[in-house]
Amino acid sequence: QKILEKYRDRFTLQWEGVIGNMCAPSQAEWEQLLTNCSAFLFYGMERFMSHVLLNWLVAMNIPKCRLVILLDLVRSQQSYQRITNSDIHKSCLQIALERPRETAMLLSLIGVGSIIATQWYTSLEENAERLETLFENLLSFGKTTGQTVHVLQK
Repeated sequence: QKILEKYRDRFTLQWEGVIGNMCAPSQAEWEQLLTNCSAFLFYGMERFMSHVLLNWLVAMNIPKCRLVILLDLVRSQQSYQRITNSDIHKSCLQIALERPRETAMLLSLIGVGSIIATQWYTSLEENAERLETLFENLLSFGKTTGQTVHVLQK
């Protein structure tokens, strides 16, 4: 929340989305957010693809979305229980398609221009640091996504 407030006035006049953990977005809300954006940020628990329906996502065409940032793969006891209960009803192939590399490939196939994503489980604090670095470099310094990823790698 502090990071969003810090960068609220910089290039964010048209930002919209869902913040908080009071309710999860419906599939229709996910679709609306993804199809109407030029950049999409997911900062949340577990795998991004565990929140959206795979069949729905692969049917989309979102060429207007030039950048997707996935700061996911954070685990808590509650999120682990939710994902475990959800995975029981999925095939091994479906679960495999929710992994970071496969998610990036799917997003690329539906038209996303660039994808920045975590590759292994992390903490909320580490993702907050990544988000701060991303916003600082993309919004304050005006760096390209490639230059920003290079900063993150250091």
